[in-house]
Amino acid sequence: MEDAKVAASPNAMSLFRPPIVRSASAALDRALFSKTIPIAAARVSNLKNLSKFRQQLDKSKELMQLERVMNVRPDPDPLLAEKGGKCLLLKPEVKPEDPSTWSPILKEAVKGEDVGVIPYDLKLDYNYWTYHDVMSSILPEDAQGEIPVGFAIVGHIAHLNLRDEYLPYKKIIAEVLVDKNPTIRTVINKVDDVGTHSEFRTFGYEVLAGPDDMEVEMSEGDCIFKFNYSKVYWNSRLQTEHKRLVDSFKPGEVVCDVMAGVGPFAIPAGKKGVFVWANDLNPESYEAMRVAVVKNKVQPFVRPFCADGHKFIYTCADDLLNLTATSQNTISIPSKVRRSRSAPLIPPPSPTILTIPQTISHFVMNLPATAIDFVGSFNGLYKGKEELFEPVTGVKLPMVHVHCFSTKSEDNVKEGKEICERISGVLGWEVRPEEKGGEVKGEGYEGLKEGEVRIVEVRDVAPKKRMFCASFRIPREVAFRERRVV
Repeated sequence: MEDAKVAASPNAMSLFRPPIVRSASAALDRALFSKTIPIAAARVSNLKNLSKFRQQLDKSKELMQLERVMNVRPDPDPLLAEKGGKCLLLKPEVKPEDPSTWSPILKEAVKGEDVGVIPYDLKLDYNYWTYHDVMSSILPEDAQGEIPVGFAIVGHIAHLNLRDEYLPYKKIIAEVLVDKNPTIRTVINKVDDVGTHSEFRTFGYEVLAGPDDMEVEMSEGDCIFKFNYSKVYWNSRLQTEHKRLVDSFKPGEVVCDVMAGVGPFAIPAGKKGVFVWANDLNPESYEAMRVAVVKNKVQPFVRPFCADGHKFIYTCADDLLNLTATSQNTISIPSKVRRSRSAPLIPPPSPTILTIPQTISHFVMNLPATAIDFVGSFNGLYKGKEELFEPVTGVKLPMVHVHCFSTKSEDNVKEGKEICERISGVLGWEVRPEEKGGEVKGEGYEGLKEGEVRIVEVRDVAPKKRMFCASFRIPREVAFRERRVV
């Protein structure tokens, strides 16, 4: 197919827009994106002066500065190009046949016969255009304001959640995504809501491009995770939330991650010296977490479990108490030995002995659809163990970080009250949104009063739906009352 030549336009930048190919919506024809743009070029007679004239034309703002286009090209004359001839691409405003469009610098160079201004056909093809360029050309005009760009990348997989109006174009969208993103090999589209497919937060999907290969390996927070994306829950958009909570944990504390998934909270926490009891009901998530523990060398700190979350809350607390009671609450960390050929052999340094606390500092409950249903299991968590906590000791009762969904508003005040009402109903104790101001401001939780809940906005998940993290310290009345039968 022969390229279409484009005439000069008063709006020079419109020359570099892709051809409109909406008639090709049934299939992706990459040849339709070829385009030839007539511009001017400065032919440099002596290659030793190429750099000098390039700088001068850049200063005069005549040098072509187009993203992804090299402005130094072989001479369009094949004979000169064969001898190494070069030219400099000029902006469309510079006309080869009209010296009135040339700057004094360019006129002087031409006058001195060091430079000639010649016509040049700049050829752009499918490889030049970006994903957004291509989709702008293909999608209907009424869709131009909302070109699908909000896809998640998980390893080599691009995960789309296309609206109905884009489904006729789904194969093209997928093909272009693979073309324009070297790391993407497979594109999938979600066909039902998370949790509809199974209780483990997985979802049904269709493969739009590439192999149906859901085994991925990816990194987050300096940690490596390997899992089957179709069998476990993973959300790359939660990376900021993972880091926010992990940053609030202190080395040497114990964290109980009740719905740990493959370990995006647990593994980074273990890397910073936090002891983590990490649980997930999904056997596939549990196995992936076990792999991550070994792969990231956090075996001394992270212990994976596969159990019901309600029972695990009590089990975790009881395990720690039992480790202390049976003197099994210490671990030995071998010291790193730095060897040098020139240094004499010396005995390795003694290992570091760490003591695991007998109480939990934080609970993480990242199952936003139902996590609040589990807070009732904090009743009686430390029944009969009042002497382990304030005011007898300096140890505080555990913080709880429960993720949940609610509506969305500008100030989240209505949502904060609604979340607290739900927590209160399940907990059997009234909690309320924290009072803003004073010592409770900031990222720490030391100033959070008993019964107060800090509501943190995590992300929007739908036009009228938002994910939150509600953080509160377990009230004494709750922690020391009778346990609930699970």
